[in-house]
Amino acid sequence: MSQPPPDRSSAPPPPRPDASMSLLTTVMEHSLDEGYAEASARRQAEGRSGMPGTLKSKLGLAAGLVLAAFVVTLGAAEARVAAPVVAKEREELIDRVNAETGAADALAAEVEELRKDVGERQRKALEEHGGDRGGLVALLSGATPVEGPGVKLVIDDAEDTDQGGGGPRESTGFADIGRVRDRDMQRVVNGLWQSGAEAVAINGQRLTALSAIRAAGDAILVDNRPLVPPYTVLAVGDAGRLASAFRGSADGQYLQDLHKNFDIRTAISEQKQVRLPAAPSLIVRTAQPRAADTGSGAADTGKGTS
Repeated sequence: MSQPPPDRSSAPPPPRPDASMSLLTTVMEHSLDEGYAEASARRQAEGRSGMPGTLKSKLGLAAGLVLAAFVVTLGAAEARVAAPVVAKEREELIDRVNAETGAADALAAEVEELRKDVGERQRKALEEHGGDRGGLVALLSGATPVEGPGVKLVIDDAEDTDQGGGGPRESTGFADIGRVRDRDMQRVVNGLWQSGAEAVAINGQRLTALSAIRAAGDAILVDNRPLVPPYTVLAVGDAGRLASAFRGSADGQYLQDLHKNFDIRTAISEQKQVRLPAAPSLIVRTAQPRAADTGSGAADTGKGTS
C-alpha cells in the first residue's frame, strides 16, 4: 500500500543561505545603535529635529560666506572708483616734480654762467690793475691757464684697502687702511709748493693759495668739488729741481712711508710740458701797505737809539 505524504508543516524551516554571516547581516540590518535609535525617536516625539547643531552651524557658515563676499565686492567697487583719482594725483605729482627739477637745472645753469662771467671779469681786473706784476698776480691767484715744464705725481689707493698697521697715520682719526685721505693730499700739495712749484692742479682742478682740500666720507673734495682716484697732481716748475726737492722733503718722505706701510701706489715723473687750466672760481683779496708812523711810532716799536 502507498505511504501517505510527509507532513511538511511540522518540519523545521530550511537554513538561510547567509546563516554563516550572521554578524555582517546584523550590522547591515541594524546599522543604528539601539540607544541612538531611542534618542532619535524621543526627539521626534517632542517635535525637535534630529541634528539641530549641525543645521545651525551650516546656516552660520553660509551667512559668513555671504558677508565676506559682500565685503570683498564692496572693496573692489570702491577701489575701482578710487583708481582713476589716485592715478590722476600721481600724474600731477610727477609733473610737478619734473617741472621743479627743470627749474632747478635752469637755475644751476644760470649760476654756472654767472660764475664764469664773474671769473672772466676778475681775471681782466687782475691783468689791468696788477701793474708791472699783473702777470705774477694772475698766476698766483689761478686766474690764467699755465703751461711749462714740471712734474707729474700719481697717487692711488692700495689694491687691498683692508690692510693696516703702524705708520704715519696711526694717530689719526681714520682707520688704518690703504686709502688715500684728504690730509695725505694736503701734505703732498704743501710739499710741492715748498719745493718750488709755481702752479698745482689735482685731476684738472687748479689750486690756489686759498684752495681747501677736505673730506666728505671717503671722498676727497677740492674747493667742494669731489675727486676720484687715482689722483693725478701736476705741478709747473723747474722739473729736475722740483722733483729732487720734493723727494728729499719731509712730505716726500711721508709719501714714501704711505707706500711702505699701506701699499698706497705712487709714481713721480718729470715732464717737459704740462698745462694747467685756470681756477674755476677766484677769491681775490687785496691789502694796502700801512703808512710808516712818525714821532711816537718809534717809541711804540720798543727800538730806540742810544
